Amino acid sequence: MSEAYFLGLDAGNTVIKAVLFDEVGQQIAICALDGQSSTPKPGHVERDLGELWANAQHVIAACITQSGIDPAKIKGVGCAGHGNGLYLLDKQGEPLVGIQSLDTRAAGLASELCEQHGARFHELCLQKPWPSQTPTLLSWIKQNEPDVYASAATVLLCKDYISYQLTGKLVSDISDMSGCGMTKLPEAKYDQELMALYGLEDAWYMLPDLLAPCDIAGHVTAEAAKATGLIEGTPVIAGFFDVISSALGSGTGLPVQASIIAGSWSINQVFSSEPVVDDSVFMVTAFGEDSFVNIEASATSAANLEWFVRELIERGEHHDDPFGYVNSKLGDIEPKADDPFFHPFLYGSGQGAEYRAGFYGLAGWHSEAHMLRALFEGVLFEHLRHIDVLRRSGVDFSKATLSGGGSRSPHWPQMFADALGVPITVAQARETGALGAAMGVAIATGYVGSYEEAIAKMTRTEKVLMPDASLSSHYSARYETYLKLTASMRSFWQQQLEEA
Repeated sequence: MSEAYFLGLDAGNTVIKAVLFDEVGQQIAICALDGQSSTPKPGHVERDLGELWANAQHVIAACITQSGIDPAKIKGVGCAGHGNGLYLLDKQGEPLVGIQSLDTRAAGLASELCEQHGARFHELCLQKPWPSQTPTLLSWIKQNEPDVYASAATVLLCKDYISYQLTGKLVSDISDMSGCGMTKLPEAKYDQELMALYGLEDAWYMLPDLLAPCDIAGHVTAEAAKATGLIEGTPVIAGFFDVISSALGSGTGLPVQASIIAGSWSINQVFSSEPVVDDSVFMVTAFGEDSFVNIEASATSAANLEWFVRELIERGEHHDDPFGYVNSKLGDIEPKADDPFFHPFLYGSGQGAEYRAGFYGLAGWHSEAHMLRALFEGVLFEHLRHIDVLRRSGVDFSKATLSGGGSRSPHWPQMFADALGVPITVAQARETGALGAAMGVAIATGYVGSYEEAIAKMTRTEKVLMPDASLSSHYSARYETYLKLTASMRSFWQQQLEEA
């Protein structure tokens, strides 16, 4: 039995997980709990931060109990969390608002900021304003909810709020803050001019201390220890933007390596020693010395499947194993040129606020299985579109890792390999986000010396899927049609938006 364990937390838009790992990255115990989102107005997606912390306490305590180990052997805690959104605290450290990264209330403001200062934004932070970006949301709060803005004292991101509850320290890390456009790059530091462009020159005092992900942010307080079962004084690191953490946990983190994450968001990222400077790329984030990640992303991935299952398959409790049902139906379908198409824009698109989801080309001989395959392809094609942007910017790769919920599908990983034409590696670890956070703890506490050593020691490959050349032309032709369909729908979507 190991004498050292590392606790990784992964806080997404819905589920929070606590996962305990040993010194070589083997999973010892896990507990996960769904949270509740609310939509008080169209486009608003919020969460109760009291519930978030209560859920965090529950999963940590249950994970420790399940493991049966002495919590004194847990050498530290690391948390990864969904990027962007806005977690705003008042002057007493109490929650004011918790806005998630699926929120689109600031779409109009994001467009205005881009029109006014888009080029300068990109020069400073290597991204442009977009609807659920943290500073854009804060600017929206300033304009639309001035009482809330006047009460605000600290801007945090999702994982920062959990770290705050564990340690009492108001801090964030460079991967999360650069990923939400709050820092100047490549320096990864706060910048007065950048804040002024967002109209937030008076919000400088709201910015938390900025640390590297593996820096120790604080230690578990007596109150948090009592609530979670952790030992008082256990180190807590600053933590990670979850897309970075998931890449690390899947075994990716070095220059010219690619990580694809099929989760709520379509995340497509290539690591580099210098940031890519190309305003067509969605964002660049920093996570260490000479360590950058060039990211193309949108909320267009497996969240679409979750919606389909929730609204259509689970309705009436028709299936005990809904995702198993999905996989069996997909296995019955042979891909054909006249299959229907699906646009995976249930939660919008970075290409425009007007984008909407839809099925197209359905005929009487098509079944639910064909609709599911169309959905899987639509998600795949949005990943491909993002990857094309990265490749045009000058970054390329010859293989990639796939993680996130989509990697557990028996179909999606092979579809990615076939469509991309490169080998796709699926990590042995299922909870790659939590593992990446635990790897950060191992670095912070001296059990490994670097990210490279952590990847070598704590990650393993489950399978490598080679591309099937016979399907390459099928996906290539359908992808081109998909892009034409998207272009042809834009005027209709714009009209819908204007009439709403």
